[in-house]
Amino acid sequence: MVDLSKFIREIPDYPKPGILFRDITPMLADPEALAAAAKAMAEPYVGEKIDIVAAAEARGFIFAAPLAIQLGAGFVPIRKPGKLPFDLHSFAYELEYGTDELQIHVDGVKPGQRVLLIDDLLATGGTMEACCRLLERCDAEIVGCSFLIHLAQLGGEDRLNPYKCHSVLTYDQDDLENELSPSGRS
Repeated sequence: MVDLSKFIREIPDYPKPGILFRDITPMLADPEALAAAAKAMAEPYVGEKIDIVAAAEARGFIFAAPLAIQLGAGFVPIRKPGKLPFDLHSFAYELEYGTDELQIHVDGVKPGQRVLLIDDLLATGGTMEACCRLLERCDAEIVGCSFLIHLAQLGGEDRLNPYKCHSVLTYDQDDLENELSPSGRS
């Protein structure tokens, strides 16, 4: 068994003072660690008859495609405006300072399809909650949400109720004083 936590580099005061950045690039560069991460993220959903694995750009894509292959499912990207060329479903949502929007092709997820949502990190849960709302508009059945890293003290899992959440690595308040999403998104 690979200890994935050894492949997460901690960078203090990035992108601003007081933030501890959890850098996954050392894990991505190691084929054994990357394979172990994808396997661990997929494990609770093996045998769940997943039709589609969906992920919001960009780091979620890194894990979603290998998970889709492991689970015998398709992969559907959820993107920011201006990135998808076909007819779209859109969902606008509130951020701490402003709004954002996510989009999916109208034929990406069909009503009743069983969907697993993937992302590298669960922080405040805003982005993943928006993904859930977008897929609800598609009349998808959301089977769960799987993450490599969960920053538990930021409360993101609470925003995703009633959906099942799975995280491979969890960091809580005892691990550090102040954290934020590595990308500045939630």
